[in-house]
Amino acid sequence: MPTADVLMPQMGESITEGTITRWLKKVGERVGKDEPLFEISTDKVDAEIPSPAAGTVAKILVSEGQTVGVHTVVAQIEATGDSSAAPAPATAAAPRPSEAKLPPVAPPKPAAAPVSPTGPAQPATTPATAARSESEEAADGESRVRSSPLVRRLAAEHNVDLAEVEGTGPAGRITKEDLLAYVERHKAAPLAAKVAPPSAAPAPPPSTGRSSPPPSPRPQAGGPETRFEIVPMTPMRKKIAERMVLSRHTAAHVTSVFAVDLSKIAGIYKGEKDRFEQQENVKLSYTPFFVRAVIDGLKRFPILNSSVSGEDVIYKKDIHMGIAVALEWGLIVPVIAHADEKSFLGLSRTIFDLAERARQKRLAVSEVEGGTFTITNPGAYGGLFATPIINPPQVGIVGVGGAHKQAVVIDDAIAIRTIVHLSLSYDHRVIDGAVADQFLASVKNYLEQWEEDLFA
Repeated sequence: MPTADVLMPQMGESITEGTITRWLKKVGERVGKDEPLFEISTDKVDAEIPSPAAGTVAKILVSEGQTVGVHTVVAQIEATGDSSAAPAPATAAAPRPSEAKLPPVAPPKPAAAPVSPTGPAQPATTPATAARSESEEAADGESRVRSSPLVRRLAAEHNVDLAEVEGTGPAGRITKEDLLAYVERHKAAPLAAKVAPPSAAPAPPPSTGRSSPPPSPRPQAGGPETRFEIVPMTPMRKKIAERMVLSRHTAAHVTSVFAVDLSKIAGIYKGEKDRFEQQENVKLSYTPFFVRAVIDGLKRFPILNSSVSGEDVIYKKDIHMGIAVALEWGLIVPVIAHADEKSFLGLSRTIFDLAERARQKRLAVSEVEGGTFTITNPGAYGGLFATPIINPPQVGIVGVGGAHKQAVVIDDAIAIRTIVHLSLSYDHRVIDGAVADQFLASVKNYLEQWEEDLFA
């Protein structure tokens, strides 16, 4: 019977590799055409990948947890006799345009072959993975260092000799996380040397050119033995960590907090939610109210809808609103493109659709890219407010706290009102406190004086 190759898909132009997080079918099991076959995680999004043909899973060539380049054969389907089972066309071995444009990397110093710190033997090399390893080694000249084009580009940007980086991937392959961890360690090393007190302890042995793995956690001397479990970060968790650390190292974070009287909105929500769902077939939530108010504020204070490039401020003419969505396995920020052009009803439908498909791992890469501002809802579980980290390269993010009944003074009288706290984290390199507070005051006024028709 003919076999169909299953390839690691390219989820976007900037995506060069993906990690298989879970196989949904095992060898010998049947799978239908377009039925989900495996799940992947990339730099941008997690997704379910459908089978290109109907048949039986004949081989799985890449195991769970492995990262491989796009267009790598990850499995083979023994197809049925129908037309849908035709083998997938062979992918040309020519380099991709993105690889041709990579800056040259100076040949690193000769070094011993990298050894994986994980200990267990790696899976047997398949023809597909062998071909990829050969192409990676050829791209590195005589260095014989296994890495992807993305890793080599980052190494050139940070002036890092790849021979000094310890790879944790298959066969000692250097992953992007290995390189970024190496850069962070070497950034912190000079600071640690400055603050370290003088000591009579003997000098450490000369460096071998290899970074040492962190020491294993140990129980405190004299105390009870501590039981623990070590669980590797998921690819999504690694990406979140990378972006948040980058944001904290780059932007000058400041946070302002305003209390907003949400009583009028709460009344509208209570009175219209049933009719809204019946008439529009979409659940009414508080999120579109906040999105509309923030959009109005961004129009009044466009510096919040910008980014920084060196010593330049880039003002964005369009408002692409990111909405943070909490998932069981991490956090993702789908983007509402041209959010300023949508009505309240249009925003409600788009927010509901993006959130649902995010939880089902059905978002396209284009739907999580290009955001110019972000809203997150840390108050969903009852929190008062939070100080969220800016989503780079943006310069601001609004956090929506939990809505609570609260006693407030109005015209020298005590009243019970529904209060929500809005926080704005902003980049003080380009936004001053006065502008940030004016923006929040504008958002507060829009919500407290709501006049928009929900069904328009």
